[in-house]
Amino acid sequence: MDIIVIRTVQLVLSLSILVIIHECGHFLFARLFKVRVEKFYLFFNPWFSLFKYKPKKSETEYGIGWLPLGGYVKISGMIDESMDREAMAQPPKPWEFRTKSATQRLLIMLGGVLMNFLLAFFLFAMLVFAFGEEYIPVKNVKMGFSYNELFIGAGFRNGDIPVAADNKSLSDIDIRRDVNELFNLLEAKEVQVLRDGQLVNITMPEGFVNKNINEKSHINYRYPFVIKTVTNGSPASAANLEAGDSIVGVNDRSDMFAHDVINALSEYKGKEIVLNLYRNGELKNVSITPTAAGKIGVGFLQPEEIYETVKKHYNFFSAFPAGIRIGIETTAGYLKGLKYLFTKEGMENVGGFGSIASIFPGKWIWSAFWSMTAFLSIILGVMNLLPIPGLDGGHVMFVLYEMITGRKPSDKFMEYAQTVGMILLIALILYANGMDILRAIGK
Repeated sequence: MDIIVIRTVQLVLSLSILVIIHECGHFLFARLFKVRVEKFYLFFNPWFSLFKYKPKKSETEYGIGWLPLGGYVKISGMIDESMDREAMAQPPKPWEFRTKSATQRLLIMLGGVLMNFLLAFFLFAMLVFAFGEEYIPVKNVKMGFSYNELFIGAGFRNGDIPVAADNKSLSDIDIRRDVNELFNLLEAKEVQVLRDGQLVNITMPEGFVNKNINEKSHINYRYPFVIKTVTNGSPASAANLEAGDSIVGVNDRSDMFAHDVINALSEYKGKEIVLNLYRNGELKNVSITPTAAGKIGVGFLQPEEIYETVKKHYNFFSAFPAGIRIGIETTAGYLKGLKYLFTKEGMENVGGFGSIASIFPGKWIWSAFWSMTAFLSIILGVMNLLPIPGLDGGHVMFVLYEMITGRKPSDKFMEYAQTVGMILLIALILYANGMDILRAIGK
């Protein structure tokens, strides 16, 4: 199956699960406080629905819309995206949202976000219960790291091992996967590294994190490109490459690590090159032509197979505290990145559905799917808390204003706010997906 199709299916399934869970949160709290829910929809349904069903003696119509931009529950007596002015002009009914206390309305609006965070914590817990945790602490990366040009310009050297950021130890964390700790490094004023056995202090330039916000790669493990498997009929098979061969150079370039080799193969795709490799301690030169995709048809050892890892196993009950911890750490890392969204550099990095789909693997791996779904659940929860009319956070903002001041915003004001919020959200969606298109054209 084509990679694009696999990623698209994963994206649609993941977002469908998240939308249903989110809207269930609003639905359950609404029913808890005896508020009528008129519609429960996956995707939006302007003009027509793909499917709808209303059970007998039920107040709620369930359905699937044709516009896959989210979903909604239509709660009686609430000014939302439906903009049902006629219903709001009628006298308030006991089962309507507007007749409930501010506390109850606040909980109804927070129900969706709450469910998203609970889902993320649950998924992380089940993942560590099923697979445990395995990671490479910084101190175990004996060959050090390679850095992008911005890091090099700041004073780092390839091979440096980061030890501390603003006196906070980095030795026992996985800096490649822990986004929160990566931001601690990017935001630090001073970083201490181990270089050739000596501790070196690096003063970070001002605004370093802003410059790096658009970089896809900040630091990489340095580890050798050791062939693990060779695919029959591939360029590697034709060149008689063998398992155990360690590629250390391409053409006239030497002392290369795995990511260097990968980049070089992509650079010379479709062109004949010479690989410099060690086989049984002997240096050999092998001619080979990478495919048009920059591949040679080999599997190679991953960092976890080269460096000593830390492994943690959890039983069913201990998995839940671990899942909550991972969820909180993931949320903290995302929040640190979110504050740079509205900078010039951050806006250039905004992406739409194409960017989201690209973070899923090109083949179906259930553990990766559920891990990405948990991450997206946190993103959905955080984004919905933004104080923008049209999002849950906008409604929460107005309810909190009412609770603090004792004054409820007028229905007319809420209508205007909802309209402005929807325009902003639509503009953001168009901008994000437009950036995806521009990036695709620019490739």
